[in-house]
Amino acid sequence: MGEETLKAVIDVVVTVVEAAGAGVILIGALLAVGRFVVQGLRHRDAAVFTPIRLSLSRFLVLGLEFQLAADILRSAMAPSFAEIGQLAAIAAIRTALNYFLNREITEEQREVHPTGTPDARPGARDDRPGAPDAA
Repeated sequence: MGEETLKAVIDVVVTVVEAAGAGVILIGALLAVGRFVVQGLRHRDAAVFTPIRLSLSRFLVLGLEFQLAADILRSAMAPSFAEIGQLAAIAAIRTALNYFLNREITEEQREVHPTGTPDARPGARDDRPGAPDAA
């Protein structure tokens, strides 16, 4: 496989990965808007919106990971020092965004599931002593 062919293949892969990242973020945003409208009409309590924010944050983190992967792939073919510098700056910014989003997710999960309460996922077991069996 020649260098031009490899470069063309990488360009296609980068486009697909970038589109996947944008798609993940778009889907997360649309779901969050839908849930926001439905929950906002039913409930006026601010605590109702925390799970919506958590869900959106997870989509944002995943979408940013795809975007970072695309940037890394783009610079994989004989990068110049300028491209390496740009990748480093982009990676630093996206890593910082992911860090702060993950920190916010963790903090909000503590609000939604305080210590000592069972996991709210469907099918999750409550292993606390004396908890009823879910059978």
